[in-house]
Amino acid sequence: MKLNKKSEIVHGQKQIYTDMVIAAHQDDIEIMCPQGIIKGYQNSTFGLVAVVATNGSGSPRAGKFAAMTDAEMMKVRRLEQIAAAKTGDYAELVMLNFTSAEIKNQTNPEPTNDIVEMMLFYRPQTMYIHNLADKHPTHVGTALRCIEAIRKIPKALRPSKLYGCEVWRGLDWLNDDEKIVFDVSGNDKLLQDVLAVYESQIAGGKRYDLATLGRRRANATYSESHGVDACTQAAYAMDLTPLIEDDTLSPREFIRAAIERFKNDILF
Repeated sequence: MKLNKKSEIVHGQKQIYTDMVIAAHQDDIEIMCPQGIIKGYQNSTFGLVAVVATNGSGSPRAGKFAAMTDAEMMKVRRLEQIAAAKTGDYAELVMLNFTSAEIKNQTNPEPTNDIVEMMLFYRPQTMYIHNLADKHPTHVGTALRCIEAIRKIPKALRPSKLYGCEVWRGLDWLNDDEKIVFDVSGNDKLLQDVLAVYESQIAGGKRYDLATLGRRRANATYSESHGVDACTQAAYAMDLTPLIEDDTLSPREFIRAAIERFKNDILF
């Protein structure tokens, strides 16, 4: 597998690669892909490949991290992500170490080429990326790179499922018949532990650990107005599979149509 010169691969304890998550930043994986983490944890027949696209240099910082340079913060974020991968028992961790600008620059082929290389090497059956309604531009940029890359490989070698997951915008607004619901109940300690390693964010005032579990609890409770809770923790995703089945389908029009259906559902 030939990736860009800045990339790094941290091998796990198992050589089973089944599903892949590609996220923009360190800690996005632990927020958006609890379903993959749970499935792979201490599982001898399943392995989650986790990919981080950017280098962490633009991370917000406060407290004891406030005076750190971008280079120093990159080292901190790298070690935090490795700790999360070890805690969550990921099969493989790949850090591509692009800048956010490189990810968002559609004229730069390197990020897309790296994703193509990984897809052909790991051959994931299911893939998790950011959703197209996420409000962070680097998240959306990463998702678009993933779709572009998958479309460059033969359909027979593509994942069977592609899901867009929650980070910087929840997906409770999706119409219920379109919402993918992952029941992640009963794994609170594991899912807390993989987020707790991100001291640079928690100490800096970004309580992603509390907010993420709170969102999943809210998803579970508010999913059904006329029934009791079916689970205690739920993660939502949108099904992006049509975008890798029909290469002529525009991602922009795909999300526009979903928003239009939501609008039509609430208007009376």
